[in-house]
Amino acid sequence: MQEHSYKYFELVGTSKTSVEDAVQNVLTKAASTMPNMRWFQVIETRGAIKDNKVSEWQVTVKVGCRIGE
Repeated sequence: MQEHSYKYFELVGTSKTSVEDAVQNVLTKAASTMPNMRWFQVIETRGAIKDNKVSEWQVTVKVGCRIGE
């Protein structure tokens, strides 16, 4: 079994449609500058309200990147 080490970052993503889209949006943008992403953990979920409806989802995620590859 190989041993691995990881560094993690907290990132915030947004979407007007869903929490899942907010996560995917932040991972897609981060991929260009954060190589070797391996896992994520949703830390916090928030939303904005406009006209008594959800107008935007916002998620804070921890993203783990493998180091030493």
